[in-house]
Amino acid sequence: MYAKKKVFAFLFLIFTISCSSVQINNNEKQNEQKDIPKAVREFRAAWVATVANINWPSKRNLTTEEQKQEAIFILDKLKENNFNAVIFQARPQCDAFYKSELEPWSYYLTGKQGVAPNPFYDPLQFWIDEAHKRGLELHVWLNPYRAHHTAGGEVSDLSIVKKHPDWVVKLKNGYYWLDPAMQEVQDHSFNVVMDIIKRYDVDGIHFDDYFYPYPSYNNDEDFPDSVSWNKYKMNGGKLSRDNWRRESINKFIEKVYNGIKQIKPTVKFGLSPFGIWRPNHPESVDGFDQYDQLYADAKLWLNKGWVDYWSPQLYWKISTLQQSFPILINWWKNENTFNRHFWPGISIDRTNNELNNVEIINQIMTVRGMLSNSPGSIFWSVGPILANKQLDSMLVNGVYKQEALIPITSWFPKTKLLKPNLTVTKAGDNIKINWSSNDKNIFKWVLYFKYEKKWDYKIFISNINDFELPLYSPYKFYDKDGNEKIKKFKLTKVGISSVDRISNESEINFINIE
Repeated sequence: MYAKKKVFAFLFLIFTISCSSVQINNNEKQNEQKDIPKAVREFRAAWVATVANINWPSKRNLTTEEQKQEAIFILDKLKENNFNAVIFQARPQCDAFYKSELEPWSYYLTGKQGVAPNPFYDPLQFWIDEAHKRGLELHVWLNPYRAHHTAGGEVSDLSIVKKHPDWVVKLKNGYYWLDPAMQEVQDHSFNVVMDIIKRYDVDGIHFDDYFYPYPSYNNDEDFPDSVSWNKYKMNGGKLSRDNWRRESINKFIEKVYNGIKQIKPTVKFGLSPFGIWRPNHPESVDGFDQYDQLYADAKLWLNKGWVDYWSPQLYWKISTLQQSFPILINWWKNENTFNRHFWPGISIDRTNNELNNVEIINQIMTVRGMLSNSPGSIFWSVGPILANKQLDSMLVNGVYKQEALIPITSWFPKTKLLKPNLTVTKAGDNIKINWSSNDKNIFKWVLYFKYEKKWDYKIFISNINDFELPLYSPYKFYDKDGNEKIKKFKLTKVGISSVDRISNESEINFINIE
């Protein structure tokens, strides 16, 4: 009996030691996991409007070089302010800011529809290349139904208005509009999207709020589609006229989404509808009814998951009672049944004053708080960022001070990135860091560095492969009485990761600094 007790005691001791060892190992692993840094993720974009020369080019008679310099100025400013995407309008009115066999060169580019830039260049390709050089995603913004804008010059023989008059209706205020219910119209606009997807290395396709036109464009009279409506009825159509119009838009949106995924599954499709689906949704909201007036069942598109990101135009202030910014965010969030990215459109195009700038900052912070899993915003438009120096300063020195990666699109197909190579060498009072990888899918690098217990990081474009950090760096901290202090902390650890075009990040390669 005594021997059995000794054996039992021995086994119990071994078991206890083993459990303690497992606990220690688990704690070590947990501590290691806690010590792995993460870069901030947030979608930061601005619309660049070409229609009526709102943002670019500033005039229709600029030379090719002047156009390029204006584009570079815009992209440099976005890069400097730590944006990571640009929404570029390439089809404002059934025309093209790129070489197209389907539609003519834009009037807003050269002052005459159908005339290419001289000396020749492809503006869309230029914007894509220059955006990617700066680590910015380039999303192509297209208007699917506007045939001719009142600011679009004369209707030329190359215009869709002249080439396919049976597809087009003229509105009372001078606009020409494609009839969205016509199959030929749907096919044409779909083919425009697919043409861009096939020929250009874009990161996204983007539609805004123009489906059926706003009623004011036709002096508040009904959209003149009697020809297509009567044809539908004669062929046995059973839907009401309003539902028939909505169904035409629904079919087109679904077809575009699926078409993009069939050709390039990792190109994002984004929609930016009017900010209110219907009055009284939620109950406190009142305003324009896009469901009834634009025949845009925007809630359905989100409910069905026919988008990769959702950017309703929430251009009202936080304190606006009947169109409250946070209340509308919460309502749309609850409709996001497929958990797509929700990056609201924010208006920054108000009077340049301190109150407006504070409103913008507060809206960004509201988005971060309410949509914390995948925060982001799109600014209407890029213009104030270029002209409003106070706003510019508040962004880059405040809410956008830290660079950000774009949130991961988890439903996209992905491949695992290789762990990068990393070396460090001492260079006087600095540490020189070099990195490399054989992976061909790298869009950006993230350099992580730790001073004592504080992690930080920098994001680099793919063609940069080295950087120097000081061995000691001053950091601000506050004592128990709230007094600001400065202390030099020693660099103790660095790490490098790579990031691909759809914002997936590789494993981080770490090196301790002795």
